[in-house]
Amino acid sequence: MSLGPRGEPRKARIARNEALFREVNERVEEMTAASASDGIDFVCECGDPECTSSVPLTRAEYERVRSDPVLFAIVPGHEILDVEDVVARDERFYLVRKHVDEQDVARGLDPRS
Repeated sequence: MSLGPRGEPRKARIARNEALFREVNERVEEMTAASASDGIDFVCECGDPECTSSVPLTRAEYERVRSDPVLFAIVPGHEILDVEDVVARDERFYLVRKHVDEQDVARGLDPRS
């Protein structure tokens, strides 16, 4: 098991990073709720804490992602296959599902739970 600088297991740290980006996107969604535009640039929810990429999603796509606390929307190519599986591919984004071992972290940090 590889540990990060604070002794946290790598896979748990990645799951926490993704959950943090999800929390940011919840705020983005709230701030754009009154907008007439259906397309919104959300923050990539990948596990890289340095990522600053955006993921263009419609409101319906975003709600699909949020319907399951172990799903995350990422920029294609940002998947980390030892902690998640790509479950849907679109030219604009990939939808990834956390592996079983990381799902508890994702569920525990879900702002909608």
